[in-house]
Amino acid sequence: MIHVPAEPQGAFPDAWRYCVGTGRLDLALRHDYQESLRLLQRDIGFRYLRGHGLFSDGMGIHRPYEWQGARHVHHSFTYADQVIDALLDAGIRPFLELGFMPSGLASGDLTVFWWRGNVTPPADSKEWAALVRATLTHLIDRYGVDEVRTWPIEVWNEPNLPMFWLDTDEAAYHRLYEITAHTVKEVDAGLQVGGPAISPGADEWLTGFAEFAERRKPPVDFVSRHAYASGPAQHVPFGSHQTLAPAGDLLDQFAAPRRVLKDTSLAGLPVHITEFNSSYCPDNLIHDTALNAAYLAPVVTGGHAHADSFSYWTFSDVFEEAGVPTAFFHGGFGLLTHRQVRKPTYHLYAFLARSGEELLARGDDHLVTRHRDGRVAVLAWAPVDASGETPGPDGHTLRLSVPVAGAEAFVRRSSVDEERGNAYTAWRHMGSPRSPRPAQLDMLYDAAEPARSHARVPVTGGRAELTLTLARHEVTLVELTPVEDETPPWWDERRLLGGNPAP
Repeated sequence: MIHVPAEPQGAFPDAWRYCVGTGRLDLALRHDYQESLRLLQRDIGFRYLRGHGLFSDGMGIHRPYEWQGARHVHHSFTYADQVIDALLDAGIRPFLELGFMPSGLASGDLTVFWWRGNVTPPADSKEWAALVRATLTHLIDRYGVDEVRTWPIEVWNEPNLPMFWLDTDEAAYHRLYEITAHTVKEVDAGLQVGGPAISPGADEWLTGFAEFAERRKPPVDFVSRHAYASGPAQHVPFGSHQTLAPAGDLLDQFAAPRRVLKDTSLAGLPVHITEFNSSYCPDNLIHDTALNAAYLAPVVTGGHAHADSFSYWTFSDVFEEAGVPTAFFHGGFGLLTHRQVRKPTYHLYAFLARSGEELLARGDDHLVTRHRDGRVAVLAWAPVDASGETPGPDGHTLRLSVPVAGAEAFVRRSSVDEERGNAYTAWRHMGSPRSPRPAQLDMLYDAAEPARSHARVPVTGGRAELTLTLARHEVTLVELTPVEDETPPWWDERRLLGGNPAP
């Protein structure tokens, strides 16, 4: 029996809710994307959204033209305004990633993704600076300086990888960062700028970034890094398979920037993990499973000890880096499928959104929080064998003594596992239809509903005892509310059919 203390350890930080990822930004022009975002914000309520492609051709901001024999550049914000309006209307702010390179400003033809984001340095640094300046000035004019000052600004994405930055030229990235950061501060000194947004396995770039910052003194307001726990991809047609490190490896990655930078001039800056997930492939079916939710539960409940934020990559399968998806469930990064079917990991986040402000206890398989009105929330998860050598235990039992006020508590339990609250399993049972028909979609929406139960338990000495048995890869939320019994004294359910109860 785990004795949960009545006195809180402190506040439960919501670093897990600070930011979430998305596909390229112009996807926000789509109706289904906006519907997904509204559902996400209703159930979870993230504060920021980060995505690629602000300066890519699909957004149409950088528009060079010829006039009277001379080259000029027009900056157009038609799509940018619509995208950011849609985000703010949904109750979420942009975490601005400055990239990729507009084709009219690029120094080369190297691109990444199906939608061909250019990943070469600018052919003209002054023109790049003018693009950054014009964009931020426009945003301030439209949304106000106080608002835009709250939007973090990240310079580029994973420049340590050749697919994202020509020749992984570190010195060239530092030049880009320096030009960009100074331009940001010239627009307004209160704007927040940071980087280097590196992928896992390249922490030497953090050291190099710190040395560059010490030498050149560019503005740096935060440090960013990405975290994934999967091994090399084993490709099949329209899919990938990968090994998986233990979940603790992700927490180690979250902790890396503070560890690496502790004796540098960047020590003490906020650390943002601007992408994380189990797999880095957008076609790995693990993302669709209950295993993914149970695997990530200890990460999202404990990551605040290592980073100021950690952004799940991504909120929706409206995402086209590897091309238009070929099947309804295809291993996409999203918490939601196309058409807003909720995955088990979505429910992990939705359960967390119902946690309390006070942290009472956290263990390897549970998190206990309390709301200010006395309600207690217990989030629990079954252990995952990330090696794949075993399927994981059929049942996992957790016994808790929980502090609750009153004489009795109303208990509500919501669960997802391999069968319940799991539309992916239902879809597999259907025969994996690539384009589900309307009736099948309705079944998938129903299958995605968590299993729910309720009960009433006694409270003795200010405590309620819970015994929770979790199925394989289950994530469950148990909410305990003190009962204020308002049953009238004449009510007797034994007389529902009009008879007299036995004495």
